[in-house]
Amino acid sequence: MGSDITGTPAWQALSRHHDEIATKDLRGLFADDPARGTELALTVGDLYVDYSKHRVTRETLRLLVDLAHAAGLPAKRDAMFSGVHINTSEDRAVLHTALRLPRDASLTVDGQDVVGDVHQVLDRMGDFTDRLRSGQWRGATGERITTVVNIGIGGSDLGPVMVDQALRHYADGGVSARFVSNVDPADLVAKLDGLNPATTLFIIASKTFTTLETLTNATAARRWLTEALGDDAVSKHFVAVSTNAELVADFGIDTDNMFGFWDWVGGRYSVDSAIGLSVMAVIGRERFAEFLAGFHLVDEHFRTAPLEANAPVLLGLIGLWYNNFFGAETRAVLPYSNDLARFAAYLQQLTMESNGKSVRADGSPVTTGTGEIFWGEPGTNGQHAFYQLLHQGTRLVPADFIGFSEPTDDLPTADGTGSMHDLLMSNFFAQTQVLAFGKTAEEIAAEGTPSDVVPHKVMPGNRPSTSILAAKLTPSVVGQLIALYEHQVFVEGVIWGIDSFDQWGVELGKTQAKALLPVLTDAASPATQSDSSTDALVRRYRSERGRSA
Repeated sequence: MGSDITGTPAWQALSRHHDEIATKDLRGLFADDPARGTELALTVGDLYVDYSKHRVTRETLRLLVDLAHAAGLPAKRDAMFSGVHINTSEDRAVLHTALRLPRDASLTVDGQDVVGDVHQVLDRMGDFTDRLRSGQWRGATGERITTVVNIGIGGSDLGPVMVDQALRHYADGGVSARFVSNVDPADLVAKLDGLNPATTLFIIASKTFTTLETLTNATAARRWLTEALGDDAVSKHFVAVSTNAELVADFGIDTDNMFGFWDWVGGRYSVDSAIGLSVMAVIGRERFAEFLAGFHLVDEHFRTAPLEANAPVLLGLIGLWYNNFFGAETRAVLPYSNDLARFAAYLQQLTMESNGKSVRADGSPVTTGTGEIFWGEPGTNGQHAFYQLLHQGTRLVPADFIGFSEPTDDLPTADGTGSMHDLLMSNFFAQTQVLAFGKTAEEIAAEGTPSDVVPHKVMPGNRPSTSILAAKLTPSVVGQLIALYEHQVFVEGVIWGIDSFDQWGVELGKTQAKALLPVLTDAASPATQSDSSTDALVRRYRSERGRSA
């Protein structure tokens, strides 16, 4: 049995401390500590991280850092960076941080020159995308490629989709990207609509080249292409991100156009690997290098900064503080940038697939809640959808606000007061302020509000948030944001004692789906399923598909 963090003196001290400050509100905390608004903040690269609007005191932060030390966070952080096999259930190193190491860095793991291997792939990616963007790479008819379609799922899709949208202003090579992930045929059909096969290139992203959804979509895409251009066109219109050369070749893809990655890269940590090929095709190798440099900047901060001045450490610990001591189960991610519309969806996989575990790394059951539930929408859309619950609901929902001083696009406002970006950001600042400090019944009554309406308008405040402000949404800043959350995931996983880098929970459902597929499609009536609910659902489905039930 592994050690139980909840039984440590550090955890017990935090539990007592929570009892002492649970009734304190943010109005009082700011009144008692006027400097907290500037002192409970950190600058990491281009990110200004304000964590002052959290229900923490300086004593809380000290106790949380004590907890991190009790869990052995510094040593475990060092083990990850050095290539120790910290993914114990799969006996693998966890080295997504190596994907963004500079060329002159040195790291050898299991006898392999990791940095050399990484940059060899990056160089091949760069050479390929240079040819694509310059028009040197041509399709089967001699026409220039103008659209790349990335076919992948999970980590092979969520990261590239998010980054492609976030960096749309850096698309400068005449190549655009579309993304197909869902095995629902509507996804592929919609993404192929309006495309010219002669100017379309498919990137098939599957490490093993056996992922059912990806190969199903890839096969359908190949059929779409060959019906228009013939079988010989495949080698000019398909490339692969995979390590399975045999299956890639069997599909018809030239293995010279296969870009690999390694077992020490988890799918949800892979957008900065060859999985990002579609991103590089759109923004170019130089901008992609800036993207990687942003990751590395935050990696170095996380690796070297003292825990008490370490942004990913503090934010991860604060997330755990709410999850385990206040009973808050979710965290809202609210980017005030429409270009980051897919950021919350990206973080859902990063955080929930990593830390949605009920056993510790040694196989013993956890004794406290794990895995924050991440969700969110861009501002100001969310304000007109779910902020009501954030402000006046009965559930505590800590929120991360992400904003930018300089817009990617801007237009004047209707009344000429500032610009639309100024209006957007005025909402950003106002929402964090109102969530924190609210409005009392006395303040509302003083405005002449009828007494029977006053209770409905009271804003209790004391709703916590982090504000992350950057000058502009650039490739580097996107990398910095992703790394900031990657390392929070690691921090929480270490405290909980879980393996944040496996995902066994997704496997059984896939196995069962394979077993059920012939049950749905066979001509003969199916055998009775093991439970009455599934059996009834299958028979109804078959009947509505015109098959014997």
